[in-house]
Amino acid sequence: MSYYLGVDIGTSSTKTILINPAGKILAEASAAYRLYHPKPLWSEQDPEDWWTAVCKTVKSVVRKASVKPASVKAIGLSGQMHGSVFLDKNDKVIRKALLWNDQRTAAQCQEIEARAGGRKALIRMVANPALTGFTAPKILWLRDNEPKKFDRLRKVLLPKDDVRRRLTGQYATDVSDASGMLLLDVAKRKWSTKLLSKLELDRDLFGKVYESEDVTGNLTAAAAKSLGLTTDCIVVGGAGDCAANALGTGVVNSGSLSMSLGTSGVMFVHSDDVKVDPTGRLHTFCHAVRDKWHMMGVTLTAAGALNWFVETMARELAAGKKDPFKVLIDEAARIPVGSEGLFFLPYLAGERTPHADPDARGSFIGLTLKHQRGHLTRSILEGVAYALRDSLAILKEMEVPVKQIIASGGGAKSEVWREIQAGVMGQSVVRINAEQGPAFGVALLAAVGGGEYKSITKACKATIKVVEKTSATTKAKKQYDAAFPIFQDLYQSLAGDFKKISTL
Repeated sequence: MSYYLGVDIGTSSTKTILINPAGKILAEASAAYRLYHPKPLWSEQDPEDWWTAVCKTVKSVVRKASVKPASVKAIGLSGQMHGSVFLDKNDKVIRKALLWNDQRTAAQCQEIEARAGGRKALIRMVANPALTGFTAPKILWLRDNEPKKFDRLRKVLLPKDDVRRRLTGQYATDVSDASGMLLLDVAKRKWSTKLLSKLELDRDLFGKVYESEDVTGNLTAAAAKSLGLTTDCIVVGGAGDCAANALGTGVVNSGSLSMSLGTSGVMFVHSDDVKVDPTGRLHTFCHAVRDKWHMMGVTLTAAGALNWFVETMARELAAGKKDPFKVLIDEAARIPVGSEGLFFLPYLAGERTPHADPDARGSFIGLTLKHQRGHLTRSILEGVAYALRDSLAILKEMEVPVKQIIASGGGAKSEVWREIQAGVMGQSVVRINAEQGPAFGVALLAAVGGGEYKSITKACKATIKVVEKTSATTKAKKQYDAAFPIFQDLYQSLAGDFKKISTL
């Protein structure tokens, strides 16, 4: 029997799973690594840590599943999007990678729009506006601020694609991940030579673009030895984590929407055609489904906000024997809908959709002497859901059909958070049988590349099933509908103050 690996190079850790042809997860492993914040709102990682984590987790799952190395036929790669790995002519990493939630590139975003001929012209070229998280502004930041390092630059790779380089020796990416670099002609699914020319960037800085299920190479002898596999093992194009999560949750047809609650929160809807928000509030990227696209809204801090709360405000729980998250969620469950007038703006790392504001700040608003820790926790869960509803509102405005909302990510495991999501969105939320969204999605891509399935759509249909449905109560929907406009107004009221705060 053949087996397939799905490897997801995330922001906090790398997660690897091994599946059989039927999509059953035989083993899984994860390895965490460090995140660097040299300045406020800067976010970096060492690519060497990703590689170490990949080797460790691949060896672990193969050992746990007791399968022969030669039976592992293919690897699918997923990873955090937009991050920039800068390599010199000898493939040496020039500096730590700038990540998706790094906010240092506001000036470069303005420069890109100016060089493109304005925001609307840029959107016509690459389907998206310039945002601080994207890769292109990071390249210009290196050119502007570390010119000696830029002079050494020969390749720019995304996180998962630097791992691919180490696996296969190839410089390559896939259409879904490349879409988030702000350098891809999304409609034509190839590099935008027009924008590259305007930015004075060499096309040779970037790898070849593949569809997500295409084979990009075999393991080199050195990589096979490091992973404990064979050189017969192939590596497929893979996908950025958002598109990979969509595959892993079955969002491969019109009307399906994934609401993922990981470090960030992502609302992702499948599209058979290229649909672009002319104002640039939502992203339009290539899907990991061949010749399909997707629209996506992102809130930069979702489950990450709850992690922050545990680590900074509930350390006594983290030091105890009980699961701190369970304690807090249980407290939140006892708090009324709406947290008795307490709101949380989840902008701890700035915000992307719909505000595109790197200066936005996280805020508790409406605190009174009555509010307890459970209120704070529930307001965090509700605030993240409101932030994602911002994206849903835009989709409805654009008349994009949303027939089914599939919850995924760490937040989907919480019944309380699913109830909040259903109430805030005003429609049922379902949970599916696969919980390792991105890793499972690219494992299925590996199975397609290995010949087990004719297409990723057929692979998803064969392996992914709905296991639970959470409906919105009429009372909760009514209360959240009344509170949501207040949440939106709070950002508008504070936006100017956030900008002033950022200068302090």
